[in-house]
Amino acid sequence: MDWHALQTLIATREALTLEFKGEQRRPLNDRDLVEAVICLANAEGGRLVVGVEDDGTVTGARPRHGAATEPARVQALIRNRTMPGIEVAVEIVRTPGGEVLCVSVPRSAAVVATSDGVCLRRIVGAHGPECVPFYPHQQVGRGAALGAEDFSAELCREAGWRALDPLQFERARQLIAALRGDAALLELDDREMAKALRVVETVDGELIPNMAGLLLFGRQGEIELHLPTHEAAFQVLTADADVRVNEFFRLPLLELAEAMQARFDARTQEREVQVGLIRVPVPDYARSAFREALLNALFHREYRRLGTVYVQWHPDRLEFANPGGFPEGVTPANLLVHEPLPRNARLYAAAKRIGLVEQTGRGVDKVYLGQLRYGRPAPDYSRSDGTGVRLTLRGGTESLDFAAFVFERERQQGPMTVDQMIALNQLFHERRVTTERVATEIQRSLNDARALLERLVEEGLVEARGENRGRVYHLAARVYDAVGQPEAYVRTHGLDPIRQEAAVLQFVEAHRRIKRENVVELCGLKERQATQLLGRLVREGKLVRRGAKRWSYYEAPAA
Repeated sequence: MDWHALQTLIATREALTLEFKGEQRRPLNDRDLVEAVICLANAEGGRLVVGVEDDGTVTGARPRHGAATEPARVQALIRNRTMPGIEVAVEIVRTPGGEVLCVSVPRSAAVVATSDGVCLRRIVGAHGPECVPFYPHQQVGRGAALGAEDFSAELCREAGWRALDPLQFERARQLIAALRGDAALLELDDREMAKALRVVETVDGELIPNMAGLLLFGRQGEIELHLPTHEAAFQVLTADADVRVNEFFRLPLLELAEAMQARFDARTQEREVQVGLIRVPVPDYARSAFREALLNALFHREYRRLGTVYVQWHPDRLEFANPGGFPEGVTPANLLVHEPLPRNARLYAAAKRIGLVEQTGRGVDKVYLGQLRYGRPAPDYSRSDGTGVRLTLRGGTESLDFAAFVFERERQQGPMTVDQMIALNQLFHERRVTTERVATEIQRSLNDARALLERLVEEGLVEARGENRGRVYHLAARVYDAVGQPEAYVRTHGLDPIRQEAAVLQFVEAHRRIKRENVVELCGLKERQATQLLGRLVREGKLVRRGAKRWSYYEAPAA
């Protein structure tokens, strides 16, 4: 880093990942230096800049080793005074205000403390970024969220083989056969199956289940004893928030998934739409979307943390909530494109071999497809945060005609991708979209979004208007015909110049006068285009302008 780069960094001011430590009043001792480093490491990582005051004034760092500061010795100090040791990058930047010590701190996958046992983390408080104590109860689940730990692989040493229920192994066999899981497991007895799924380990000659084994095959009493955090609820609420159904479960996961699915099947209803000679069912909610959303909540929750997995059925939506936020690096904004990161890897691997969860790890795609193919809004993860994942599936706005169109399109040309379905659904709801808008929704680059839209244009499903950055897309006429909205095509595509002129003159005849904003709304034009249209009609003598500037309006010329 040079002086210019340091100036740019200082100009951004202190933040969660940037801390200034001035030494104008007193030198920064080794203990304070190490504590500042672990504070950053236990948060998002970042840079510690010594020799810059809180207001950004460069006052210089004092020499730490006689007449100078040796970066290698600073690195060694930090490595030896942190547990586990942190490897940092240290450099000296020469400035007009003196030398500045810059320490680049990586985010640690494990909780870091000083060798004296001090544990801090950096947060953004009411008065800006600050270091605060990092208490043990706040550290729960951090390793799992970062992918450094797998709670489901930990042995439950207090439980033996008897803690597992033979009925759950039989249930697993039925699921393997029904869901096309790993057929080789069907040839094994209970103990061999448990070993093959890696849900038990041999300790002193005895099979001891890990947490994954207890969750999948455990007896209910043993689960309640050894995993008191495991709980799920199915609730049905009315429009005024009265609870009609309020059931709580602490069943092993295989049985729990079946119980939840049975309650969903009992409540969901279907409508039908005719496509040629075929009647296509359109359910309140797609069974596949419900199943994947439920399994994601159960298998990716944080089992160290107290809390309940909630499935709530509202009159107009389904809501899912589970304790523990997304794994490190996964957000609602990249959920569709981020590689799978199961929080409970051992548990997920066993369920995958059984066939219970998506083999590719892309269950979220099924959640999206289940919503979008019926013309409903995309799944909404926006309420998720660091404490939990919260998903909303909207219902009640399905389009039978859109569902019929999707069915016929897929029957003729094969399944559509998630990206195609997102783009078509977005066009159906918003009428017109830009490349930027689609890129945001499919969570990909502008080039990817542009290529997707142009392929839909070539296929005849979408039409485009404009060029380059002004290019706008809308559904083609045949799609609007297929979804039973032929008039929407005219409104979306806009009127041709002759029809625009006729519409304006007809409006003036009916209302005596017209303003520019009326033309914008009437013809679907931009303000500049509306001004040009009105100006042309004035020049041709078909309208007369009255008033000036923002108060101007137009009327028919006197006879």
